[in-house]
Amino acid sequence: MVVENPKDTSPVTTHRITGEDRGLVAEFNETPIGRHSPALRCLLNRFRGESLKECYVLICVRPHQEWVLGQMNGPRNPVTLFPDVRFSSFEDGEREIFRRRWQRYAGFEIDT
Repeated sequence: MVVENPKDTSPVTTHRITGEDRGLVAEFNETPIGRHSPALRCLLNRFRGESLKECYVLICVRPHQEWVLGQMNGPRNPVTLFPDVRFSSFEDGEREIFRRRWQRYAGFEIDT
């Protein structure tokens, strides 16, 4: 599966995420780090290939204990931090980034 970013102007033919792809959400939430199915790997490659101007990142503020959400602003600009969006596990941070990317690419929120 390949997904389309509405802001992407590349000539590559892509497909939009549909409700049928919601099974990938459960797979990611169960194992955010590690081996994934081919469909999920393809989706993650697309999500993670976004431009540096909009890329979400996790910033470690206390080694192995606490992370804060950030967003890149291009190669020569500082990262915007979201100090109120903190995580006590790296995996929870990855889940939040996945949720935000899903919203951006799919145009609808993940059912929780």
